[in-house]
Amino acid sequence: MTQEPARTAKQRKQDTLRRLEHDEDAWVATAGEDGGAPYLVPLSFVWDGTTLLFATPAASPTGRNLAATGVARLGIGPTRDVVMVEGTVVMLTPADLPEEDAEIFASKTGFDPRQLATPYSYFRVLPQRVQAWREANELKGRDLMRDGEWLVAD
Repeated sequence: MTQEPARTAKQRKQDTLRRLEHDEDAWVATAGEDGGAPYLVPLSFVWDGTTLLFATPAASPTGRNLAATGVARLGIGPTRDVVMVEGTVVMLTPADLPEEDAEIFASKTGFDPRQLATPYSYFRVLPQRVQAWREANELKGRDLMRDGEWLVAD
């Protein structure tokens, strides 16, 4: 397999934003506040340009971990074109989420937790660190955001 040349930081950021805008699913990793074992699940999301919005059963391990710790790590895309996001989390009940956001979430993901008997919570993830790489030649410079600030201008 021939390795493509490394992308510029600007191109990586553009590709990352495109992935956030167009992808629907992410691997969401959480852990309990007591230092328990990590928990990993695939969840659908919506990117609003600033945050990622997820929904999961409030009583699930992921829901409990997100509510307790307020942090998550996300993997978006395939392993050879991955975007990793570490972020802070805000929990919202369905009543707290603006109706417009709930409609956008349901439309994009094809999933409307408001219509289920199981109580769901919504979670907004505000990225604090974003990394993107395809191959080993992109490991250097993979950080695109640190402390919630993009390192690369548009």
